[in-house]
Amino acid sequence: MIELEGVPELIDPVMICAFEGWNDAGDAASSAVAHLDREWKGEVFGALDAEDYYDFQVNRPTVWLDGGVRKVTWPTTRLSVVRTGGGAEGTGGSGKARDLVLVRGIEPSMRWRSFCNEILGFAHELGVEMVVVLGSLLGDTPHTRPVPVSGVTSDPDLARTLDLEESRYEGPTGIVGILQEACTHAGVPAVSLWAAVPHYVSQPPNPKATLALLNRLEDLIDVRIPLGELPEDARAWQLGVDQLAAEDSEVAEYVQSLEEARDTADLPEASGEAIAREFERYLRRRDGQPGPAQPGGLAAEPGLADGSYLRDTTSGRTRHPKPPAKDEAPPPATGADGDAGPPEKDGKDGKDGKSAPEGDDGKS
Repeated sequence: MIELEGVPELIDPVMICAFEGWNDAGDAASSAVAHLDREWKGEVFGALDAEDYYDFQVNRPTVWLDGGVRKVTWPTTRLSVVRTGGGAEGTGGSGKARDLVLVRGIEPSMRWRSFCNEILGFAHELGVEMVVVLGSLLGDTPHTRPVPVSGVTSDPDLARTLDLEESRYEGPTGIVGILQEACTHAGVPAVSLWAAVPHYVSQPPNPKATLALLNRLEDLIDVRIPLGELPEDARAWQLGVDQLAAEDSEVAEYVQSLEEARDTADLPEASGEAIAREFERYLRRRDGQPGPAQPGGLAAEPGLADGSYLRDTTSGRTRHPKPPAKDEAPPPATGADGDAGPPEKDGKDGKDGKSAPEGDDGKS
């Protein structure tokens, strides 16, 4: 059950969700929701009962000291509310007053249908007008190019209205896909935004992918999001990966091949809607923070590269996977334990799972 500490009255609320685990490559999605919570000083008002949804041998509780008193933090999913403030000074608003309900937690170990029903029940109680679920996946995308972000929905009308892709994915899915389908069946408008993270530099954090998700979210909900230090973090991340790639000729050659493939695929896009979209974002931000079109390609672009993979990024692995030779296929995704053979779940206990087919529940 949801433990409530008070239900606020909200203005045109949108629910933004992200879950650590299989749907969160590079921690990009969960970091995006954490950024919203931090920048707008979110107030936690609810949590799901951890006993109902989590296997504590998979997602272990943590013990910590508070003034010499030992306390336990249980893995769960929490709900908070942020007031964007519309166009009020200092709020980063766009002139549209809208509140956000943030749902952030760990992908549940069990009872997914009940988990989604609880979240939907809460969305109904708060009068949520739309649910946006954020996700990130591993893909054949170079770190030197704009992060591809795909917006998908199962609702044909919503796809036409918001210029989104209609999901055609078939295969193993995570809680992001299940929640989106639950919203569709309940008649709640729902959208998934997916960022593609380079598979050869997959360990978290990935601030460039987080920034791309927030830029696309900003366009979708028409609320200006304060970015804080995130653009600078994204530039620093890219410079760091540049240096690592330069130290290995095979990595550098592989990145170059990805760049050539990406540039060829993006040629039609570069002359049309992408330029208009980036210019509009620049105009919105020119009186405030720098826009996403920064040196090094920090802007988001639609569409996901073929051959994308999902994985759990809670691993402590710090080595860059060796890229394949030029005449070899990209490395397969490594799997997660749990849902029907998804990619790798090498959690904090060091348990590696099985390999799985590529795919995501946001890629058509």
